[in-house]
Amino acid sequence: MPSFTIDGQEIKAEPGEKILWAALRSGIDIPHLCAIQGVEPPFGGCRLCLVEVEVGGQREMVTACSEPVREQMKVYTHTEKVERMRRVAFELIMSDHHIDCKNCAKKNDCNLIKLASSLKVPLRPKSLRSLARDLPIDDSHPLFTYDPRKCVKCGKCVFTCQSLGKSFLDFAHRGFEMMVTTFDHLPLASIVCEACLDCVKVCPTGALYMKETGGIDHG
Repeated sequence: MPSFTIDGQEIKAEPGEKILWAALRSGIDIPHLCAIQGVEPPFGGCRLCLVEVEVGGQREMVTACSEPVREQMKVYTHTEKVERMRRVAFELIMSDHHIDCKNCAKKNDCNLIKLASSLKVPLRPKSLRSLARDLPIDDSHPLFTYDPRKCVKCGKCVFTCQSLGKSFLDFAHRGFEMMVTTFDHLPLASIVCEACLDCVKVCPTGALYMKETGGIDHG
């Protein structure tokens, strides 16, 4: 069982275990948004779990969700460089996010609000202009709604749907245009979704939510 340290605290990890899960299991918080335990290879898209690691006197920046623990590794979670890079990553995410907390279905349980508090940054970026796109809301399904304007492209709904042997949701396009959608952008009501609602359960923001919670803002 590999032994390593996180901010000077000795931690035991399972062979091949990623830094993030070893840290969380030991009660050490590392900000993250897209990480799903057990998914290989890890998505690593949000970049919020960046840490500095030192092995053999050499330091490098890595994502904690994708970097496996190594014997005698030293992990630093709150260096000036780490915190600066996390703030930049969060601002990039929020620059493409429709901020409407007052009307959001997840306003009382939003991961973005929790992350902003943890990172000590405002939800609305100060150094970046808003790049939020005016994408149409899909409220065709009788049970839940998809608001792509609030999607942070963490991929949790995609991976969850596909892990169940389904392919109702997937990524489309690349770069800034990338989005989560159905095949050929068909309405949710037309794709024969069995409404297991697992995609709604894993969504960290107000992008997927049960209709009974409200939160539709077409403005």
